Amino acid sequence: MANSTVTTRRTGGPALPATYTTAAGLPRYNPLSQLLHWLTAAFALAVLPLAWVALSLPAGETKGTMFVLHKSVGLTIFAIVVIRILWRAVHPAPADPNTPRALELIATVNHWLLYAIFLIMPVSGYLLSALSGRSTPYFWLFTIPGLDKNESLQKSFEAVHVFGQFAVYLLVVLHVAGTVWHLVIRRDGILERMLPVQDGRGTR
Repeated sequence: MANSTVTTRRTGGPALPATYTTAAGLPRYNPLSQLLHWLTAAFALAVLPLAWVALSLPAGETKGTMFVLHKSVGLTIFAIVVIRILWRAVHPAPADPNTPRALELIATVNHWLLYAIFLIMPVSGYLLSALSGRSTPYFWLFTIPGLDKNESLQKSFEAVHVFGQFAVYLLVVLHVAGTVWHLVIRRDGILERMLPVQDGRGTR
């Protein structure tokens, strides 16, 4: 196993070392792709509850703090997704030779829609706030200035932001459901591709 290799189907790239494959021999996402994926997931799990809590609070310092955290996490997601897109342009996702083309296409479309909504939501959220004349602190480290007040544009971006949250729910549920289907029904080890090596290969 230590000398086994797997050749990617889509890119026609060079054979990969064993530490870049799963126990089943499937090509594994590289460590940076894995890190960016799980960072996106962690921040996505945080950003919506922060908004729910902020909206439920009465006007005051605590409400303002929760909104600063919500906006800061959203902008962080934006930055991570931009990095992910640039990274994927240079390092395409490894092909899975065991997954039918139709399923692979569905997964690819879902991933790119997730990228799109995770870019749209921070931008619309910033503009929703900025067009009211408010600046946006980023974790109290620095401040992104607001814009001239424009109520009609603000309402437009508010509608985009509200609609976008339901798109996030739908796409994340589909993504998780697909992962569970692979894990429980298909049992094809697809989740392991997005996890670090577990069996000690490459540690000696």
